[in-house]
Amino acid sequence: MSGRFAEIHARSLSQPETFWAEAAEAVHWTKRWERVLDDSNPPSYRWFTGGELNTCYNALDIHVETGRGDQPALIYDSPVTASKRRYTYTELRDEVARFAGVLSGCGVGKGDRVIVYMPMVPEAIVAMLACARLGAVHSVVFGGFAANELAVRIDDATPSAIVSASCGIEPGRVVHYKPLLDGAIDLAAHKPSACVILQRDAARCDLVEGRDVDWAQAMASAEPHDCVPVAATDPLYILYTSGTTGQPKGVVRDNGGHAVALKWTMKHIYDVEPGEVFWAASDVGWVVGHSYICYAPLLNGNTTIVYEGKPVGTPDAGAFWRVLSEYGVSVLFTAPTAFRAIRQQDPEGALIGEYDLGRFRTLFLAGERLDPDTLRWAEARLGVPVIDHWWQTETGWSICANCIGIEKLEVKEGSPAKAAPGMDVQAVDDTCTPVPPGDIGALVVKLPLPPGCLPTLWNAEQRFREAYMEEFPGFYKTGDAGFIDDDGYVFVMTRTDDVINVAGHRLSTGAMEEVLASHPDVAECAVIGVADALKGQLPLGFVVLNAGVERSREDICREVVQLVRKQIGPVAAFKTAAVVQRLPKTRSGKILRGTMQKIADNEEWKVPATIDDPAILDEIGDALRGVGYAQGG
Repeated sequence: MSGRFAEIHARSLSQPETFWAEAAEAVHWTKRWERVLDDSNPPSYRWFTGGELNTCYNALDIHVETGRGDQPALIYDSPVTASKRRYTYTELRDEVARFAGVLSGCGVGKGDRVIVYMPMVPEAIVAMLACARLGAVHSVVFGGFAANELAVRIDDATPSAIVSASCGIEPGRVVHYKPLLDGAIDLAAHKPSACVILQRDAARCDLVEGRDVDWAQAMASAEPHDCVPVAATDPLYILYTSGTTGQPKGVVRDNGGHAVALKWTMKHIYDVEPGEVFWAASDVGWVVGHSYICYAPLLNGNTTIVYEGKPVGTPDAGAFWRVLSEYGVSVLFTAPTAFRAIRQQDPEGALIGEYDLGRFRTLFLAGERLDPDTLRWAEARLGVPVIDHWWQTETGWSICANCIGIEKLEVKEGSPAKAAPGMDVQAVDDTCTPVPPGDIGALVVKLPLPPGCLPTLWNAEQRFREAYMEEFPGFYKTGDAGFIDDDGYVFVMTRTDDVINVAGHRLSTGAMEEVLASHPDVAECAVIGVADALKGQLPLGFVVLNAGVERSREDICREVVQLVRKQIGPVAAFKTAAVVQRLPKTRSGKILRGTMQKIADNEEWKVPATIDDPAILDEIGDALRGVGYAQGG
C-alpha cells in the first residue's frame, strides 16, 4: 500500500514545477520568479528564472524581523582553544552586515568572487554570509590547503579579495596559514586586491602593507551594509571538488534553488523545527559545511554549531557526547568515519553514559558508505534512529534519504533508503539501459535535477557536460555504482572506479568492506583492487583494529580473508589483508582508495591536496610492501 512518502515522491517527479513552486513559498523573494523551471537549454536547467532574492536576508534578517532576534543562531565550541561563543540572530546579523561593509570597502561588489581560506571559527560563517549579503560569490577552500592548490583556485575563481586567518589549530599543532596564503598569491597569475586577515592568539602573523587588512581593526570602523538582491540564477558560491584530470572542478550553486531546496530539507528530511539545535559535525571546506553548518539551519531558524575539534582526541572519544549534552542538540549529522573513530577508541561506548543526551533524537550519517556494523553499533549505544543518506558536492543535498519528516521508512542495512523527492535514481548498464533489481549498475539521476543541484561548473560549461551529462544522455552521472532492490531501496556500493574486474567478474569493493567490518576486532577497513597479471585485478584489504585488541594480527587477517570467501565466495579471490594503524583520508573523511591503489601498483602518484595527514601514506606503503606490493617504495 502506498504511503505518504511514495505519494510525495511521485508528485515531485510528475509535477516538479508545482511541487517546487509550493516549496519556494517558504522563501522571501524581492521579485517573484517568471518561470519555475527553465528547460530551454538542456542539459543545463535553471530554476526560478526571473526571480530575485538575497540568501543572507533569508538566513538572518528575516528571523530578526519576525521575532527570533534573541534566539541563539550560532554556537562556537572549540576544545582546541578552550573557548566558546554564542551569537543571537541579531548579533550574527549585525556582525555579518559590518563584515559586508569591510568587504565592500575592499572593493567587493555584486558578482565578484571572494576566497575564504579559514579554520572552523565563527568568522568563516560570517565571511560566507557577508558575501551572500553583497551578492558576491564565495569560494571556501579548506584552511591549510597547500599553496600550489590554493593558487590553482585563485587563478580559476579570480577573486577580488581573500579572507583568511593567521593560523588554524589542530590537536597538538598550529598550522600557519599566512605563509601558505602568501605563497599561493606569489604562485598565482591572478592577484587579489585585498586580503582580510583574522589574527588568532595562537599565532599572529605579519601583514603585507597595502594589501592585507586586519579583521578586528576593519570591523571596528566598518559601516553595516544592506542586503543586495540578486537573480535566483546568480551564483551564491563556487566549491571546488577534485577532478580526474588533476584540475579541480568549480561546482556552482545558485541562490534561488539552493535556498528553496535547503529550507525544504530541514523539515522534510531531517524533521527539525525552527528554534531547535542542529549540529553538522563537519568543516566549512566541505559541502556539508556549506549546506548544513551555514545555510540550511539558518534558513530554517535553527541554532547551528561551529565545532573546532575532532571526534576523538579533543580530549577523548566522548567529545561528541559532551557537545550534544551541553547544547541540547536534537539532530546530529556527521560522517560514518567519525563514528568509526569513536568506536575504535571506545568500543563499548562507555563514555556515552557520562552525558545526558535526553534531547538528542536522530543521528544522520553521510560522506562514506555506512557499513551495517557501524550502523548497528550506533543504534545500540545511542538508542536513537540512525539514518544513512547519500549525496554529493554536486547535488548539495540528499540524492537518497529516509525522509523522516515525511514518513519514516524501514531501515535496510547498507542502504541510504530511497530516492529523495525530486530525484529519479536509476541503475543502468553501459548502454544506459536499466538493469534488473539487485544487479549492480551505474547510478544515475534522470534530468532535470531538482533545485539546489549544480547548474554548471565555474567557467567550464563544456566540461560540466562532458563530466556529468554525456555518458548517460538524459541523466546526471553520479560516478557511483550500486543496485536498487525490488522495494526501490538504493544500495550505493562503491565509486564506479572502484568496481574491480577479477577474472571477468565485476565485483564491488564496498561489499567486501561490509564483510571485513563485521569482524568483531575491526574498527575500520578499506578494500582496493590491485593489478594482477593473471586475473586482471585482485582485491586487497586494509583493516584498522579496535583499541585494546591484542590478538595476533596474522590470525585476524586470516579470519577476515575466510569471512570474505565464506560470504562472497571464492570468485572474489580475496586472499590478502593487512593491519594498519590508520587509513589515509581527506579532511572530509573519505578514504583515499585511489591513491592507495596507485601506491600498490607502483604507479606515479602525488600526495592529494585534501589529505588529512600525509604521513599516513608512508605507513600504507610499508604495509603494502609487507604483503608483497609497492616494491618500488
